[in-house]
Amino acid sequence: MDVYQMGLSVEVRELLDATAAEMVELFGISRAEAVARINEQWHGQDFSGDDEIVLHEDRHYWAMIIYFGEVPDWSDDADRSDWVARPAPSRQSGHWTTET
Repeated sequence: MDVYQMGLSVEVRELLDATAAEMVELFGISRAEAVARINEQWHGQDFSGDDEIVLHEDRHYWAMIIYFGEVPDWSDDADRSDWVARPAPSRQSGHWTTET
């Protein structure tokens, strides 16, 4: 079973894997939560084409957007200590497709 709940090209799959890894590294969440957040963001979409719009941004951009929603400061040294993350999807949402 695929962990992502959308149609994907090889390039988009690589971006989503990298985005999940970026969220793990930046925010200290599990890969399972990162995947659930990605699924909540884009479930049911079709990203199987050759030039999908999501490919026009990088993993850091998508990690920040998916985790926070609104990003008030894009600088690398931004103080995020008072930023509020979007809530993780509930375990009953159906977006948690992996335990790892």
